[in-house]
Amino acid sequence: MAKSFKGSEWLTAEHALAYLARADKLPHRTEGEKVLLAQIPANAKRILDLGTGDGRLLALVKLEYPKIECVGLDFSEPMLLQARKRFAQDRKVSIFRHDFSCPLPASELGKFDAVISSLAIHHLEHGRKEQLYREIFKLLTDGGVFCNLDHVSSSTIKVHLKFLAEIHSTLQKEDPSNRLLDVETQLKRLRQIGFADVDCFWKWMELALMVASKP
Repeated sequence: MAKSFKGSEWLTAEHALAYLARADKLPHRTEGEKVLLAQIPANAKRILDLGTGDGRLLALVKLEYPKIECVGLDFSEPMLLQARKRFAQDRKVSIFRHDFSCPLPASELGKFDAVISSLAIHHLEHGRKEQLYREIFKLLTDGGVFCNLDHVSSSTIKVHLKFLAEIHSTLQKEDPSNRLLDVETQLKRLRQIGFADVDCFWKWMELALMVASKP
């Protein structure tokens, strides 16, 4: 499932591992993950994790649903290496390389009862975010759910600076690959695509869990 890759800091082990170290220390992240896990249908058989990174979110899913079939996608080889190590003994977890700036390989992936993502989609350009949401809608089974726990933009620069202070960061230290978008715009686009029950289920400053289902 590998696609063509353009030059990116995410292809270096140094950047990928430094990001994982920061992300694992994000305040309140586990609260959002707990709410996300609660949205996965109890009868779900297949789940797709977009931007799986080192497999952290899928590992939490497997704790709740040990028999579920999982597919994780990421385009950073250092990240994929960590995920493959994590799930080396689990035949129900498949990890593939894919660049999200390119369309998802729908024919290869099949259908899913849930599509989840954590701290990944905000790296895409806004137009590509909407395209990806449309692709996710097509991948979901009827009644399937999309859960996106992501980094979103603040309403003002003052609030943004407060968030950075909370995570012990500064404007100078921000990830240059961030393409942040506000929650309301993303919820509106999900509704326009055809998703139902679209809402923000949890939020702490610039971390938000957006949930939508396919009718």
